[in-house]
Amino acid sequence: MQVTETLNEGLKHEFKISVPASDLDAKADAKLVDLKDKVRLNGFRPGKVPVAHLKKIYGRSVMAETIDQTISDTNRQIFEDRGFRLAGEPKITMPTEKDQVEELLSGKTDLTYTVAIEVVPPIQLADFKSFSVEKPVVDVSDADVDDAIKRIAEGSRPYNAKTEGAAEKADRVTISFKGTINGEAFEGGTGEGIQVVIGTGQFIPGFEEQLIGIGTNETRTLKVSFPKNYLNEKLAGQPAEFETTATLIEAPGETTIDDEFAKTLGLESLDKLKEAARERLTAEFAGATRQKVKRALLDRLDESHKFEAPPSLVAEEFNLMWNSIKAEMDSSGKTFADENTTEEAAKEEYHKIADRRVRLGLVLSEIGEKNKITVTDDEVSRAVIERARQVPGREKEVWDYYRSNAQALAQLRAPIYEDKVVDFVLELANVTEKKVTKDELFKDEDAEKTAA
Repeated sequence: MQVTETLNEGLKHEFKISVPASDLDAKADAKLVDLKDKVRLNGFRPGKVPVAHLKKIYGRSVMAETIDQTISDTNRQIFEDRGFRLAGEPKITMPTEKDQVEELLSGKTDLTYTVAIEVVPPIQLADFKSFSVEKPVVDVSDADVDDAIKRIAEGSRPYNAKTEGAAEKADRVTISFKGTINGEAFEGGTGEGIQVVIGTGQFIPGFEEQLIGIGTNETRTLKVSFPKNYLNEKLAGQPAEFETTATLIEAPGETTIDDEFAKTLGLESLDKLKEAARERLTAEFAGATRQKVKRALLDRLDESHKFEAPPSLVAEEFNLMWNSIKAEMDSSGKTFADENTTEEAAKEEYHKIADRRVRLGLVLSEIGEKNKITVTDDEVSRAVIERARQVPGREKEVWDYYRSNAQALAQLRAPIYEDKVVDFVLELANVTEKKVTKDELFKDEDAEKTAA
């Protein structure tokens, strides 16, 4: 067998391989000998079929199998000998002309093919003990707890029917309506017994404001326009009229925050409600702190590991992001000019993000591999159970989906693995706590969600 490297440019390599026909023939004959004890042919006793006869019947298929196995084994040996970690699947080029293929399957010619690959560069990991990471910490105050309970109370406030007077802002109006565009009814344009709290923005812009002043059993024609980024493309940007009747008008009542209110929420007392609110806020703040610390650590890893990312992986990541961005902009009707940028500038920015994500992914993978960090089946199962709990009544459906979908299970495993690697590095790093305000903790939260 001959192996010749024909390309060595950065992370790209290409090899030309030639395997003698005699080697292929010997391997194919060995497979036929093994097949002799398994095949059953009329006129022959088990295990007594001549190899020459088997070759006439199965020779081409066995040779094809031999060629596939030889290519696989040879490539693996080439990559292992050179310590290559592949960034993607090898690209194999073989003879395609009919005469060449026929001679190859007949064992009359050598196997000659080329394999092109892109490799992951060697990654020299930093000394994580030299890392300094700041951990923002926010204590849950009594005022935070009171504000949270007030928000709960506002969402649970009672409404009392108005015996007189028209609808005002914050009133709840029960309506029935029939919508038309250019005088024609449209799908989804009618409703009966729909409750609207004026001023909450439940409906399309301009709808709720026109309910102010309406009386019980009064009918009005509301004129509005669907937003340009409306989900239903047929309605997006269209002017419409809604013949609307108010069947009930209710004014918001006051909610007394006391033990009785807590009991309506399934808790024993106001003190228990405060405990529950404090626990929820503590968990919320802890989640935000985790995101801040993780972002800071990823930034540090990015700064400490500069290497060329495999172009194919960067291109793949960029295309996923760009297709998502374009789809979102198309559905919303926005342009790059609306975002104070150009398509070229946006592409450049997202390409940088894609490059960062790929490099960080490779660094995290290297850390995990070097330190034997793994995700157990139990950890994945717990993640599946948590997903199932999020859709009450469909738990079995969610469970079956993940058990029968390896790709979905892998997508669930990936963030668990990443978090375990992050925790490993944080254990080594110098993490210092810093007291911050709630506003500081949640500042730039959206940007941090795109980390890594």
